Amino acid sequence: MKTAALGPEQRATALARMAEHELDVLVVGGGVVGSGTALDAVTRGLSTGLVEARDWASGTSSRSSKLIHGGLRYLEMLDFGLVREALKERGLLLERLAPHLVRPVPFLYPLQHRGWERFYAGSGVALYDAMATSSGHGRGLPHHRHLTRRHALRVAPCLKKDALVGALQYYDAQVDDARFVTTLVRTAASYGALVANRARVTEFLREGERVVGVKVKDLEEDGSYEIRAKQVVNATGVWTDDTQAMIAERGHLHVRASKGIHLVVPKDRIHSTTGLILRTEKSVLFVIPWGRHWIVGTTDTAWDLDKAHPAASSADIDYLLEHVNSVLAVPLTRDDVEGVYAGLRPLLAGESDATSKLSREHTVAHPVPGLVVVAGGKYTTYRVMAKDAVDATVHGLDRRVAPCCTEEVRLAGAEGYHALWNARARLAARFGLHQARVEHLLGRYGSLTEEVLELIAANPRLGEPLPAADDYLRAEVVYASSHEGARHLEDVLTRRTRISIETFDRGTRSARECAELMAPVLGWTADQVEREIEHYQKRVEAERESQLQPDDQTADAARLGAPDTVPL
Repeated sequence: MKTAALGPEQRATALARMAEHELDVLVVGGGVVGSGTALDAVTRGLSTGLVEARDWASGTSSRSSKLIHGGLRYLEMLDFGLVREALKERGLLLERLAPHLVRPVPFLYPLQHRGWERFYAGSGVALYDAMATSSGHGRGLPHHRHLTRRHALRVAPCLKKDALVGALQYYDAQVDDARFVTTLVRTAASYGALVANRARVTEFLREGERVVGVKVKDLEEDGSYEIRAKQVVNATGVWTDDTQAMIAERGHLHVRASKGIHLVVPKDRIHSTTGLILRTEKSVLFVIPWGRHWIVGTTDTAWDLDKAHPAASSADIDYLLEHVNSVLAVPLTRDDVEGVYAGLRPLLAGESDATSKLSREHTVAHPVPGLVVVAGGKYTTYRVMAKDAVDATVHGLDRRVAPCCTEEVRLAGAEGYHALWNARARLAARFGLHQARVEHLLGRYGSLTEEVLELIAANPRLGEPLPAADDYLRAEVVYASSHEGARHLEDVLTRRTRISIETFDRGTRSARECAELMAPVLGWTADQVEREIEHYQKRVEAERESQLQPDDQTADAARLGAPDTVPL
């Protein structure tokens, strides 16, 4: 399999080819579920297209807690099926499908009551480990262990001594969610899927009551296309109701949005060798290791304002700081916060008004002939959601279709990753880089690291780090534009890298250099470079202003003060 590059030419070609011939399946929505659905469909031998109105993973799929986990708290809700399913998927991703992108992460759960709490929580974590092992894919992580208070404080010296009487430590896994989605899209394209971001569906094509395709507006080149398909899959997450409304039918599914915000703080602000999981009155709070940073999250509140740019308010930030500081010996302040991001979970609407009680299960429906809708679920189980969606589309095709095979389909960069990791010192010497740089690249690109290194071999200046964000090399910015579908500065700073949340300046000091690196690849003029920089700076200003506002309404109004790079 030749790995596909998602450059400007490939995008234009994909749109043109989608319009030339009727597809078997067209997927609308380039988040983790839509991308996974495209990969599932194309690896069954179906001609497949995938379109996304904004950037890959620009919605929920780039703003999660970045965990691949079974959902330990769902055991308490007795949702054993969901936990078992998610633990199997966690194991598959760690061991086979994406070992270069998904990696183990330890969590410490402080115990605050003697006797009964250790038995209660310990039983739950023991069941969690047992369910993972019984799935056949749970042997890649260490089992949980019980710690005394003294041992727990050695592992996590950041904790107040009176905040715990002991602890449990267990393992889950984490992922850079946006990078994972981009890799899914590239994998699907490698198998023959036609993919295009910045391509917005404006209308569903109908013949009688049947959906037979869509009209798409190319937001980059200002063109439009009619794309016909035997089956269309709506995988638009929190936009599901909006997309369903375009067919003028009452939808079978209703999705509500729940806002979750996260804070990013430097590694030295929390002295610990492990992540933390804390109970709150509403849900749980995670402190998650993230390279040279920590991610603290999340909140869980209903959101019915702008879906494209959910805003974190001052009250949201105070909530997280208050709860994490309840156990930290040295409290965090607002001055410690490097980055803030907000995302929306797509929850299937139920009778409860509390978003934490709404279903994290997923559902697939056939509201009208020719259209399949998939909604709900959680990031970890994207592959199962994709399988169910494609199974539903198969019923509308007039031929025999192979069963799902994505349990065996490694994502781009997985094949050969372990061998390259073992040879990382030799690789570093060959390209004149520090071994830590090569390890960083392998953890982001896997065996595709060789493509990044080829850019450096051709232009050694690309092997230098970005001065204002030295975790990243200049080559990564160029590669994002030439191979990973980045079309705008915002795409690189917020999703292909995480500079927007990993630096105190939120990426503004890196903006000019990144834009100038992208310009030759994307054919930007000097004026376009200036427009990209100005837009990004306004975005950061609007986000900072929103985070000073007291509530959702005023935060939303402040965030909307910065226009989209490409108007929708």
